Amino acid sequence: MKPLVLGLGNELLGDDGIGVLAARRMAEELGGRAEVVESGLSGVALLDILTGHRKAIIIDAIQTARVPPGTIVELDPSEFRAIPNPSPHYTGLPEMMTLARELNLEFPDEIRILAVEGQDIHTLGAPLSRPVAEAIDKLVQMVGTYLKQWETTARREQAACTSCA
Repeated sequence: MKPLVLGLGNELLGDDGIGVLAARRMAEELGGRAEVVESGLSGVALLDILTGHRKAIIIDAIQTARVPPGTIVELDPSEFRAIPNPSPHYTGLPEMMTLARELNLEFPDEIRILAVEGQDIHTLGAPLSRPVAEAIDKLVQMVGTYLKQWETTARREQAACTSCA
């Protein structure tokens, strides 16, 4: 199974659309090296998209005001804390990982999250801000690097398996 590149967001809400727009661009540029999906879904609805993949890259917008707009922040799913008594409407990645494990689903064992700091992720009809739009090239490059690393690791593992036989 190919790795998953999942672009999240709503392109009608300014910078919130970065994940979707980046995924659209990557679908053209990655040459079939990954399954690329764009989605406006959230919560437990994403479980179906993530299931069946061993590796995934998730691209989304954030707005923390801690870094300049357009900054790409790499997040590790292990840093997320579970929400006590979550609702299915607000299920986060930790809860999805637990649910997948409890249901014995094939869920990615490696997830990379690339979050782009947005300038405005709330204004209906706003275009991407300039710094966020400029981050798309770097996102494509970063995703390509991760895919290359995963492909190299898979080739090594495959070579090791054939030499064991």
